[in-house]
This record gives sequence, C-alpha cells and structure tokens, in this order.
Amino acid sequence: MVEHTNVIVIGGGYAGVLAANRLTKRDDVTVTLINPRSAFVERVRLHQLVGGSHAALVDYREILGERVQLVVDTVAQIDAPGRSVALASGDTVGYDYLIYAVGSGSAASRVPGAAEFAYPIATLEEAQRLRRVLDAADATAAVAVVGAGATGIEVAAELAEAGRAVTLVCGEVLGPYLHPRVRHSVAKRLAALGVSVLEGPDAKVTAVARDSVRLSGGRALPSAVTVWTAGFGVPDLAARSGLSTDALGRLLTDETLTSVDDVRIVAAGDSAAPSDFPLRMSCQTARPLGAHAADTVLARIAGVQPEAINVGFFGQCIALGRRAAAVQMASKDDTANRYSIGGRLAAGIKERACRGVVKELADEARKPGSFAWGFKDDKRRRLLQAKQSKALVTR
Repeated sequence: MVEHTNVIVIGGGYAGVLAANRLTKRDDVTVTLINPRSAFVERVRLHQLVGGSHAALVDYREILGERVQLVVDTVAQIDAPGRSVALASGDTVGYDYLIYAVGSGSAASRVPGAAEFAYPIATLEEAQRLRRVLDAADATAAVAVVGAGATGIEVAAELAEAGRAVTLVCGEVLGPYLHPRVRHSVAKRLAALGVSVLEGPDAKVTAVARDSVRLSGGRALPSAVTVWTAGFGVPDLAARSGLSTDALGRLLTDETLTSVDDVRIVAAGDSAAPSDFPLRMSCQTARPLGAHAADTVLARIAGVQPEAINVGFFGQCIALGRRAAAVQMASKDDTANRYSIGGRLAAGIKERACRGVVKELADEARKPGSFAWGFKDDKRRRLLQAKQSKALVTR
C-alpha cells in the first residue's frame, strides 16, 4: 500500500491555487486547499468590480485540479509542533507539509476617520461593499481615491470613465513605481478622463470625515465617497501561531521559501518574506512563488535539496479605464525604466494578461508542472550578500 503525504495549502489565491495544482504531480500526495470563499477572486480585476464592468470571480472547478480537495473555511491557528491547523468551524486538519499562502489585504490606517469613513478595496467583500455604496450615491457625487499606486490609479480611471467626478489624492507622487516618462503619460490619460490629480507635500490625507478628506496643506476636499488604496497588510495568522515574521507580518523563510522555524512549513505569495527581503506584492510575484513553494515541498518529499528562488519581473501593467492602459517595462530586478506601451494596445495586453493568469491556473490543474516563469533576477543574490554584509558591519 502506497503511503500518502498530506499537504495543506492555506489560501486559494493565485499563489495557493498554483501551488495546490502543482503538488498533484505526485500521485502519492494528498492536497487540501483551505480558503474562506467558495469561488476564486480575480484580485487584479477588483477595480472592475467597483466600476461595474466585471464580477472578478471564477468557479474553482475551472481552475483546480480534480485531486485537490477544497475546504471552505478559515484557518484560526497553526499548531506547528502538532502539524495541524484549527479551523474557525471547530474542525482540526493534520498535515505532513503546509504551504502558507494567505495573501494580503488592506493595511490598517492610522489616519483619523479612515477606518470609519473610507472604503478599502483589497478584498472581494470590500470591493462589493464599495460597489453598493457607489450605486446608492448620486451620480454627480464627489469621489476621492486615496493612494496613487497601481490600485488607486486603476480605480480612479475606472470610475472616471463611468462618469464619476474623481479626485486622486497621491500623497507625494503619482505612481511611485513608474518612470517619470511613463508617469507623465499616465497623468495625461487621467486628465483626459477627467480625474483631478493632487500631488506633493500638501496632498497627504491627515483625516477623513463622512463628506470630506483633510489634506496636509490644510485644504478640506469634498468627498461623498472616499476610496482607500494606501497600503497593503497581511493576515496575522503566522504571528498568532508563534511563527517568525517580518515587521509587516509576512512569514520569514529562507531562499527556498521554507519557514525559518519549521522545515515542514513553506510560504508563497504576498505573505512570504524570503531572507527578510521580500519581493513586491503582486500577482506577478505570487504565481512563480506558488510554483516554487510546491517544488520545495515536492523536493523534500523526494529527499533532495530544494532550490533557491530566482524570480525576476517584467514591470507593471496598469489599466486606465477599459480603453487604455500603461505597460511599464522594468529591469529584471524590478527597477522601472523609460520604456512603456500605452493606449489601446496596452489595454489589450492588460486584458490578455488577466485572462492568461486564469488560464495558467487551469493549465496547471490539467498538467501539473506546466507553469514556467521566464523572468529571472540574478541580482538578488548579490543584493542579499550586500544586505548581510551590512548587517554584520553594524552589529
């Protein structure tokens, strides 16, 4: 009789689904995916849900392998010594290996009034709530979007294209990741859509009220609906379970994504902090890390040494409404450069990318091991060595 290895994957996002599917490469591995929702959330489309152009949901039956058991529940605690997890429903599930892929959500804000009067959109439930609020608001009501990263830009453009009066409150700068040349083209597109962009030292939000936001320059900006996209955080499950985390709460791992505390626990996606030197939170990072986490577990089952991660980037693709986008190109170490693609061509690239990600998950379900990431970052090792050397000098 073949002895099976039980692997639990916590989190059914991009990283978790890819990892769960990939684990089924071995017939003697039993995979259980634990997720609080019964449908997959296309997080890269949540701005479309808010704008009313997409539901941002996919049936798990379309993207999960037949041998992956989906348990719709929430993990309340990880018992690493006992190799089990406690679920919110009261059940306990044991494991031989665990992949920690809980993702990220909205960061708690210390800005007065933000928790009471602003609407974050990092999760499905938050985006759905905001959609209902917008539906109930007058069509001419002022909307303030706080935070000018990719999410803030996409939400502002989506709502402006739908006819909303939108002000994008950037804080210091529009699109901090973007190259100045690309930032200029994004600003032009936002202006064409009617988005008012506030930048600079006087454009930081210091307080949020029911019908306005207060800015650092002293101005009170009218806002019937305030959308909050400033910052992401991670669930505190790892910390609550006594596992080592970074300052943000991501699980600390080595370069194979194995927990520094327990060789049976491997992390992937936004909730992983390899070498306390995490990669950028994104769908772009989640998929290769999900694949690598599965490969690390499979290597340990096979009795061989797992490989270190080598994940590079192509840049960032930002939707600017339904008819335009900006594809910011980057070096493999995720440094933005002056090259980009814009307009309708970029919008087509963005849409194909969103569809392509779901197809990748479905392909991995049908043929485990098929996912491959072509972008490598050979600079990471040198940066890590420099970081470690600096740490030794400062001790």
